[in-house]
Amino acid sequence: MSNENITQRYVEVTAEALPLFCPSPADSLWNAHPRVAIPVAKLGEAVCPYCGTHYKFKGERPHGHH
Repeated sequence: MSNENITQRYVEVTAEALPLFCPSPADSLWNAHPRVAIPVAKLGEAVCPYCGTHYKFKGERPHGHH
């Protein structure tokens, strides 16, 4: 199996992108995987378990009610 088509993406997100899900509506359908919530606001950064996209939160994280 060739790795030439495998690319890892790095995406910076802000509070406007929350709640964050992968894949996003902008992703191609042929590249889609099951929709999964990405807990980037809670953790500061997270990786999609399906495609490996690395998400990092930029700016002030929202304060929860917990």
